[in-house]
Order: sequence, then structure tokens, then C-alpha cells
Amino acid sequence: MTNQAGGVEGLPREKVEQFDRELAPILKRYPPDRKASAMIPALRLGQALFGHVSPAVQALAADRLGTSPSRAEEVATFYVMLETHPTGKHLVELCTNVSCSLSGGDQLWAYLKRKLALAQAGSTTDGRYTLREVECLGSCGTAPAMLVDEEMYEQLTPQKVDAILGGLK
Repeated sequence: MTNQAGGVEGLPREKVEQFDRELAPILKRYPPDRKASAMIPALRLGQALFGHVSPAVQALAADRLGTSPSRAEEVATFYVMLETHPTGKHLVELCTNVSCSLSGGDQLWAYLKRKLALAQAGSTTDGRYTLREVECLGSCGTAPAMLVDEEMYEQLTPQKVDAILGGLK
């Protein structure tokens, strides 16, 4: 719910103001009567600023785009690139689709779960990593592949995975 100051309850005012500043140039790319079409960029901006697309962030985006919070929720829960729950500092997404699986993706999945002390996909207890299995990263010719914080890594081995994770701050 929007409050009188133009913010959203539960969100820090300074970040809401930053959201509004950064959303303004995005909205210039859309006709005024179509600004609701900017939902994905608005939610991605909200995720970058607030860490994830919580119901409050969804309400903020909906308010600024002149649409309903339920529409923002529909978009936020449809796209896997939008996180509706807090994630670890680093999001690790490993492809286990056919090409990656045949190239060692399943073994890397098991390796990552052991390395991060996770029984299944999820976040580590220290909040440093969130591990997620994804269906396809479109890198079949250079499988196995994973995304770490939206950066693609290919032709992976356990040693490469160790180096990648070891280089994260």
C-alpha cells in the first residue's frame, strides 16, 4: 500500500526514492498509456535495489505503473529471473538439462550440493550462496554450464567450479 509520502510500507524511503529516480528514464521508453508494460524492468529494478521482489516491492512497482498488485505478482511469480524470496549473496544456477546432464551436469549438481552442504536446492546457512537447478541456459555446445550472479560459465569441471566460487567476494 502506498503511503502519503509516495512510498510503500515496509520499504526504506531512500530506496523508494532511488527506485523512482531510476524508473523515470525506463518509463520514457513507453507510451504514457502503456507504462504498465514496463513491469519486468520495474520488478528487476526493484530486485536490484531491495534484494528480492517481495509483496511490498510488487506493490511499489504496481503503484508506479498504474496497475494492480496482483498483476505485479503474476509477473513476479512467472519469471524465474525474478526472486520473490530472499536469496544468498551469490545466486548459483546450474543447468541439468539433457546436454549439460550428458556432459557432467548431474555430477556437478551433486558436487555443488556437497560443497555447499545442501541436501537440495536452497540457500547456505551463512546466506552466502543460493543454489538452484535450471532447465536450460542455452549453452548446449559448451555444456555443462551455470550462471553465477547472471554471469555465464561453461565447460565446467569441479576444479573450475571451485575456482569460480573461490573468486567470489
